[in-house]
Amino acid sequence: MKWITRERVKVDRVACPWLIKRFVDKDAEFYFVSADQVTGEAERLGAIPFDVPDVELGHHGKACSFEAILQKYKLDGDPVLNLLGKIVNGADTDNTRYRQPEGPGLKAIAEGFRHLGFRDDHEINAAEWVVYDALYAYCQEMIKRGKPEGEFK
Repeated sequence: MKWITRERVKVDRVACPWLIKRFVDKDAEFYFVSADQVTGEAERLGAIPFDVPDVELGHHGKACSFEAILQKYKLDGDPVLNLLGKIVNGADTDNTRYRQPEGPGLKAIAEGFRHLGFRDDHEINAAEWVVYDALYAYCQEMIKRGKPEGEFK
């Protein structure tokens, strides 16, 4: 499937493609376009829009797009992905939904990746996915230790 979102990725627009590729659609193709082009390009390409206003896989209330994907694709029963979703939410929003202590650190890391001179959003995603692999491993360990809220709560 084809997936589309806004260019100049930050937290959710890296976390969502990671989640989609790992757990929803291993053959996913991602497109990053200017915000005003998402709707038209989604229609033209037959792509699923995410992390843009007024779409199913976007922010709803205090939930971020990562959480919308977890819910839509019935991944929200996985405690590991739920914890990761709380961390992503804490980095991508004002962090008032869960007050997840790992969130601000992820936000800083995501901002740092934007300043490393990558050519485009595809390169940032490719480089930054190792961070999400590491966070997923962290969340697995936290669940194994009986800490579903993470190490620092």
